[in-house]
Amino acid sequence: MASKAVEKRQQAAPAKVDPRDEPSAEWGWHGGFPKGGRIAGWLSVVVLLAMIYNNHENNTENVWLVGIAIAIVIGLLLDLRKRRTAWRR
Repeated sequence: MASKAVEKRQQAAPAKVDPRDEPSAEWGWHGGFPKGGRIAGWLSVVVLLAMIYNNHENNTENVWLVGIAIAIVIGLLLDLRKRRTAWRR
């Protein structure tokens, strides 16, 4: 039973990506920027925390700035954990 499935897979031609669906397939690049996204995330956290030292009338802005920065840090740490344990799965 397994041999028939293997034969079918070997006979099937690999599906090509339609350039109209994904224009980057035409010139060969088909990936993401994982390092760039992490760097941008940490820079966003630094910028958000640097915005605390401005002329604010009350602390509502500070609560939002710190809250958003914490949410980004949690996302970055979860991504770090996911990358470290990906090889175990």
